[in-house]
Amino acid sequence: MHYNVEPLRTSQEIDDFLWAVSQARYGERNRMIVLVGINTGLRMSDILKLTVGQVRGKERVMIIEQKTGKKRWLFLKNLKAELLHFTQYRAPSEPLFCSGRGGALTVNGVYRIFQTASDFLERDDIGTHTLRKTFGYHYYQQTHDIASLMMIFNHSSEQVTKRYIGIERDNMEQQLWDFRLGV
Repeated sequence: MHYNVEPLRTSQEIDDFLWAVSQARYGERNRMIVLVGINTGLRMSDILKLTVGQVRGKERVMIIEQKTGKKRWLFLKNLKAELLHFTQYRAPSEPLFCSGRGGALTVNGVYRIFQTASDFLERDDIGTHTLRKTFGYHYYQQTHDIASLMMIFNHSSEQVTKRYIGIERDNMEQQLWDFRLGV
């Protein structure tokens, strides 16, 4: 199976996706998952491990990434108001993102939500890594600091990071846009 997961490259694509995930039964929860993902660059497994008490009223929190076992600061200042509203009236020990059955939402559950939204948008390039790639893509576009992004993602090289966020593809397409021979 080949996964063609891409970042959301424009503000319009982000807005469209936020709208699409909001149309489902748990729209507010789904929208908050997307906002946390595109503003932190966390893997979905780490997003779903967060609890209400870890994030409510916080501007930053230290987490340990599930995949790497490494510590990482999670900066939530820009989401503080939204998270405060989303978590009001909830116990600190609750998972930040609950399933319809009450426990923590799973990565597969989020994947299904995203597939429904991507079908609605007639896209076949959205998956759970889309949020992480979107964060990386826009972080790089705003800062051009690939070394810091590489550290945030815990990647082994700048080349891996550029490929992961789709910058190499964008650069190649731009260079080939007007290239033609014999036509």
